[in-house]
Amino acid sequence: MVAAVAPLAAAPQWTLQYFYDVIDWQYVITDIVFPSPRRGVAVGYRTNGDKVRPYAVVTSDGGRSWSEVRLRERPVSLFFLNETIGWMVTERSLWQTYEAGRTWRRISRHKKRMLRVWFADEQHGWAVGREKSIWETNDGGRHWVPLAVAEAPKTTKEYTQYTWITFANPYHGAITGFSQPPRRRRRRLPAWMDPERASREREWPTLTIVIQTNDGGRTWKHSTLSMFGYISRLRLRPDGTGLLLVRFRRAFRWPSEIYRIDIRNNETDRVFRRRNRAITDVILTKGGRAYLAGYEPVGTLPDNPVPGRVVILYSDDYRNWHEMSVDYRADARRVVLAAASGQVWAATDTGMILKLSRD
Repeated sequence: MVAAVAPLAAAPQWTLQYFYDVIDWQYVITDIVFPSPRRGVAVGYRTNGDKVRPYAVVTSDGGRSWSEVRLRERPVSLFFLNETIGWMVTERSLWQTYEAGRTWRRISRHKKRMLRVWFADEQHGWAVGREKSIWETNDGGRHWVPLAVAEAPKTTKEYTQYTWITFANPYHGAITGFSQPPRRRRRRLPAWMDPERASREREWPTLTIVIQTNDGGRTWKHSTLSMFGYISRLRLRPDGTGLLLVRFRRAFRWPSEIYRIDIRNNETDRVFRRRNRAITDVILTKGGRAYLAGYEPVGTLPDNPVPGRVVILYSDDYRNWHEMSVDYRADARRVVLAAASGQVWAATDTGMILKLSRD
């Protein structure tokens, strides 16, 4: 049974720290990381429809001020090992910083397949991506070796991708992905230009893939499950419990669902879903509090390009969710979260960065 959402809380609230507000241009933030309460990095690209200019913004004072960093390729995701050392996956390459995101150097190329990395230390890490790809590195990302477990699921390479990797602790980790071959020729027009057809295209089951390790990545085991939607996020605590975000691409009763998960015992339990809340990210703080971030959908189409009002909720028991006050200017179609030492930030695909204020 899913608990009801509590009424809007008066405090604390989410306040705007950064906003790229330039006429005819939009700053699409794709990822944000705060490896410490002081240092943070957000990456994305600015576009006016015809031109695309990759950019990062960085802070060294907890978000009170931000500096711009021009990037050479469009970024996809970030991973930071500590306050200064981090990696950035772009559409074509893997980049590394030793200066908290202020400068980057390319260390390898990946032919548009890599989506996300996770490093156990400065040398040893893994990467996941499109075309049924999982790799391992022992030299900081300069060279990558494919992992055989990636091929274990009986799926077509072209339609299979691994999109998320995380570790609860040095021993227990998980990779999630999915495979969904097309059922028919894809329509040429987006859903918002052909709403009648889009409303008839219902969500169909996806083959979800979960690959786990209990020995720090020395061995991996896979499992598959047919389910509606796909796993978008998996956030874990050191004890192996956490939250899992499932999103839906086509017409479905809910835009997203949240499950509490225990990877040690392979247990899941749904804890949140609402028709008017499209959740795009979840995060857990060290104190145990969980946050959900997303937007209020405009209309009923799953890929409506109109941004909706940003919504953020929190819970201390993963059952009772409290909606928080968010700056009235914040709207988005995708919100990503970052946390460090109990402090939390949110970034939108409309060029905004907000911080949770406890004043």
